[in-house]
Parts: sequence; C-alpha cells; structure tokens
Amino acid sequence: MAGLIVENGRVIDPGRGIDGPGVVAFGDGKVVEADILGDDAEVFDASGLIVIPGIIDMHAHVYWGGTSLGIDGDALARTSGTTTWVDVGSAGAGNFEGFRQHVIAGSETRILTLLHVSFAGIYGFSGEVMVGESLNRDMLHPESCARVALQYPDLIRGVKVRIGWRTSGVNGLTALQLAIQAAERANLPVMCHIDEPPPTYAEVCQTLRPGDVLTHCFRPYPNAPCHADGRVRDAVIEARERGVLFDIAHGKGSFSWDTAEKMVKAGFWPDVISSDVHTLCIDGPAYDNLITMEKFLYLGMELPEVVRAVTQTPAAWLRRPDLGDLSLGSTGDATVLRRVDKPRTLTDVLGVSVEAKERLEVAAVIVDGKLWHVAGG
Repeated sequence: MAGLIVENGRVIDPGRGIDGPGVVAFGDGKVVEADILGDDAEVFDASGLIVIPGIIDMHAHVYWGGTSLGIDGDALARTSGTTTWVDVGSAGAGNFEGFRQHVIAGSETRILTLLHVSFAGIYGFSGEVMVGESLNRDMLHPESCARVALQYPDLIRGVKVRIGWRTSGVNGLTALQLAIQAAERANLPVMCHIDEPPPTYAEVCQTLRPGDVLTHCFRPYPNAPCHADGRVRDAVIEARERGVLFDIAHGKGSFSWDTAEKMVKAGFWPDVISSDVHTLCIDGPAYDNLITMEKFLYLGMELPEVVRAVTQTPAAWLRRPDLGDLSLGSTGDATVLRRVDKPRTLTDVLGVSVEAKERLEVAAVIVDGKLWHVAGG
C-alpha cells in the first residue's frame, strides 16, 4: 500500500494524551500503522516541527461567491493549516443547495456547516450594507431549517442563530428560541452568536441547552462575559457547569485583550478557539485561526491545550471524532506546524496591540492522507 509517513516530529494528539516524538502514517485516507505501507510510501521529515490532527476552524464563513462575507477556504488553508472549515450560518434553508453544489462539492479542504434558522442565511453583511438577518421574524423559519438539516445530516452538524441588538433587535431571544426548536426537531446542537444587548449575556447563557455553544465568548464591553472588576458572570459559570461550550470566534468585533485577560485570570479558558474569518476581518484583526491560536499562547495557554481547542473538542461537538485525533483508523488529516521565535504584533478588535515573542507557521497540510500543501514547495 502506497501512503505517507511523517517522521521525526513532535506529535501532539490531545485525544490520546500524546505529546512527544512519534511517527504518523497515512494510507487510503486514514491513519494507519507505518509498517503496513510499502517501500514506495512518501516520507516527510518533520524534524523540528509539530504534528497535530488537522486544524478545525469551528467558526468561519466560506460560502465564497454566494454571500458577501464568504472567503475562499482552500486558499486560506495553505497559510492557516485548516483542514476542516465549519461554515456557521452563511446559508439557510433557502440557499443551502447552492452552497452545497457550488462550493462544498468542489472544495479540496473539508467543509461542514451549521444551517442558519434564517431562511436566507446571513444575507446582508458587507462594508456597505449591514442587515441583521434575525430582525425579520418572517425570515426565521425553524420548520424549513429542520427539514434541510435532516436531508443533509453528513454536512449539517448544527443550527446557527445570531442575536443581539444589531442582529435580532426587538426579536431578542425569540430568534434563539426558534433556533432551538429547529435543533430539537433535527437532533442537533445550536451555536448562538451574541452582540450588543438586548438580550444580555446572562439571558443568552440561561437559555442555551447542554451541548449548545455560545460563540464570541470573549467579546468586549458591552455584553462581556465578566464584570468590570474581572469577576466572571454567574450565568456564564452556571452555563459551563451544565454543559454549554464557549467558543472564541474572533472576527471583526468579538475578541478583546481586556476581556480575555480577565477571563483567563479567573481561570475561565475557552473550550474552542476559532477565527470567525470573513471578508471584513481576513486582513485583520482576525486573519485566520493560526493567529488566533497565537493569541492564546501569548495569554499563557499551553500548546497542547491550544491544540485540543482546535481539534479534539470541536470534533467531538461536531460528532466527528474521526477528525479530532491521530488514532488508527481516523480520517487522515494533519497539520504540521513550526513554532518560531519571531516577534509578531497581535491586535484585538478594539485596536489594542501586544507584542508576542513567537509565532506559529504552517510547514505542511495533510488532507485525506495526502500531502496537500508544503510551505515553500
């Protein structure tokens, strides 16, 4: 069996509790034992590099050409190391078929989706036009959302909703409640965006169910997860205790150093690190998930825990554990990184910058067991 052997690297695989020298082999799109591969197997020398399961960006917008906020996932994957994109609500029931046929089907990197409870998805998001898709109650249609989600269970892994004054206005929690109805019908979790109040951060946390995700969890004031003195809101702690997950989703307006430093000082780290990359933040301040990961290294998160937050945890939430580790039989996706002592300015959504002493760079990307991209190659 021809295949690929990645040797001499530091393998970080949180799902198996592995962090150390190791060999990872791929054959027929899966992780396999190296000794079953023939002499003609391709060998990649990962000396001085870090080998991790393929990075999952659990909050992105990659409906390129079909929505104003969509970016080209395959192009960005070469510098971000992302092997699986989770497009969160770019499409709704009314335009998912176009997304599936015209973008997902032709993508070389994997695209999974969360279907928006809004029939048209996120349809008015650009530098010129901003229309909150949850403002119009007539557009919020749990019946069609559930129907399409049930039609494409392999692709649609959850329901997305955006709420807050900018996105749902007077509809407030109603949009979230309708998303939960759709999710219950399709047996899926919900990911809920939060922006400026109303509703409050606490009200959203209290509404979410175990297994749901609150995204933009380290957003700045107003509607931050902590009080001005740094205390984490009681509703946030209670939500985590009952099984709600907290996702960074940096984006254009949803990560501040002030909030992040208060939350980590209180011992509240995110469950998932994601970029919320779209057309308005791909050139900063989010850029991609690799730079978002760097921000958490700067904050003191250990590298294996950063890796867990972009591999094992999102894979489990997506009910795709085969994407989250490098155990035998898992899907053959991996990201090979270089940790470099090279300064980088890291800026939040409010324009506040810090100077990091190191950065992460992509050395190679492996998709379906093949060496899909090699930096400089």
